[in-house]
Amino acid sequence: MSYELIATLMFSTLMLMLLTGQRVFGAIGFVAVVAALLLWGDRGGFDLGFSAAMKLMKWYPLLTLPMFIFMGYVLSESKIADDLYKMFHVWMGGLRGGLAIGTIGLMVLISAMNGLSVAGMAIGSTIALPELLKRGYDKRMVTGVIQAGSSLGILVPPSVVLVLYAMIARQPVGQLWLAGVVPGLMMAGLFILYIVVRCRMNPSLGPILPAEDRDMPRAEKLRLLRSGLLPVVIFATMMVPFVNGWTSLVESSAIGALTAFLAAVLKGRMTREVFENSVRNTLGITCMFMWIILAALAFGAVFDGLGAVKAIETLFTDRLHLSPWMILILMQLSFILMGTFLDDTAMLVIVAPLYVPLVGALGFDLIWYGILYTITTQIAYMTPPFGYNLFLMRAMAPPEISLRDIYGSITPFVLVMVLALILVMVFPGLATWLPDYIYNKP
Repeated sequence: MSYELIATLMFSTLMLMLLTGQRVFGAIGFVAVVAALLLWGDRGGFDLGFSAAMKLMKWYPLLTLPMFIFMGYVLSESKIADDLYKMFHVWMGGLRGGLAIGTIGLMVLISAMNGLSVAGMAIGSTIALPELLKRGYDKRMVTGVIQAGSSLGILVPPSVVLVLYAMIARQPVGQLWLAGVVPGLMMAGLFILYIVVRCRMNPSLGPILPAEDRDMPRAEKLRLLRSGLLPVVIFATMMVPFVNGWTSLVESSAIGALTAFLAAVLKGRMTREVFENSVRNTLGITCMFMWIILAALAFGAVFDGLGAVKAIETLFTDRLHLSPWMILILMQLSFILMGTFLDDTAMLVIVAPLYVPLVGALGFDLIWYGILYTITTQIAYMTPPFGYNLFLMRAMAPPEISLRDIYGSITPFVLVMVLALILVMVFPGLATWLPDYIYNKP
């Protein structure tokens, strides 16, 4: 049996297992180990899993994963994120679409605290969505705002997805996080620009809040500003030492977790329940990602042994005569297609053993490609019929918001994301400038 046929059989088996509802790490790891046993016998099969586990355990930057997840859950469970939205409510309510703009700001800061799109969706749906609907905002626009804003969690640092990409692509996590800063803020700015333009064209979509809802003593406004900006202070406390080279990435993540914990204690919100929920959720998500990375390493090792990457490169370049850019665009389209029925981690683990080495062989920068992958995943999250964020929103939205409303809300935001993707592809410096500047400073 040829190596190309073996690779095709592995992919088809994997997709079949995922369609039957198997856990992602279980399906990927099972296919990898069984393929290794059939190809190289008992010794090869057992050594594959052991080698992947040792590689995972020795990857020092992985320590950042539980630290950042714990920081995000502490700030969420202790309701510090609620203070942030109250600040936006008071300070931006006098603008057309001001609360929707504030919601995007909230999502950016939640992303910087947690690194997971699910966290942004949960906070946006429970805190922002009821307020927006109560204040007369158009239900289609606000559901689109929350879905689009929550997707920033996998692009703005500290993105957990980029940690997974870094492990598979063997790239520095710190550089990937810095590469996501400018594209992430650019995308948030494009969302805000769209909201401003739409609300100016049709003021009924985002009405100005009544004066009685916004009028309060200046001292109270400043108190809200201080409380709302606390997450920003925590993020700065963590990132400034890292950017200036005073601490390593792991040390900065520990500073962030400790600062968030102390902030919750000083505000009197670190109860036993908050602490238990934060630790339990951190443990669950960290273990899930570790299993996925372990399975991905094993799966990738089989492909390296088969030489499948070289075979795919030869097929595209020599037989089909496709240019590197055409191959790259086809890769992005395949991510969008897979995103209609898979989540981001499953997509990355399934195709990374082929795509990442191929991107490097074609001469593209792997840091830049990590950002392209992440933006494409964001688009896939919101693409019907089975986009991940669409069903998360349906599960969390109130009964008056139908699935049809949710589907109808995302079109303009998907177009904005496509524009951001094109800009990053045409101007790679948007992703590579900041990590180059920080890491190449004299």
